[in-house]
Amino acid sequence: MNKQKGFTIIELIVVVAIIAVLAAIVLVNVTSYINKGRDAAARGNLSSILTNSAVFYDTNSTYTNFTTSVTTPKAVAADCAGNAGFQAPCLALATATPAYPITFTCAGAACNAAGATGWCAMITLKSTTNTYCVDSTGTKLEKASGTCASGVCG
Repeated sequence: MNKQKGFTIIELIVVVAIIAVLAAIVLVNVTSYINKGRDAAARGNLSSILTNSAVFYDTNSTYTNFTTSVTTPKAVAADCAGNAGFQAPCLALATATPAYPITFTCAGAACNAAGATGWCAMITLKSTTNTYCVDSTGTKLEKASGTCASGVCG
């Protein structure tokens, strides 16, 4: 009597299919958690800009030269020049993978000019597509479609 041992091809296909379904479920959840983690880091970087700007203002009584090169609303790595308190978190956002371009506007004057009386910085989150904005008044605001204009989050 010749008895064969092992699995049939159908049994193997069923096992592989079950593993594929479970892997797909895990991949979707892991991607979501990765994006939430990136968003948390981005929020932290914006909060660092807020805290660092308060220290800069307390020392200098002005926001002038807190940032020196943001001349367009969207800041990318090349625009992250100025005080180290702005530069380091700005670069962390602009060079992240994926990048978080910052909408950065000032009130009263250009961001690098005398007379800048306030500022706001806003990013679009990756996990929810909401915007997250902080400004020089201490506002931290997450909205479905927020604004950052004339140095104020809205």
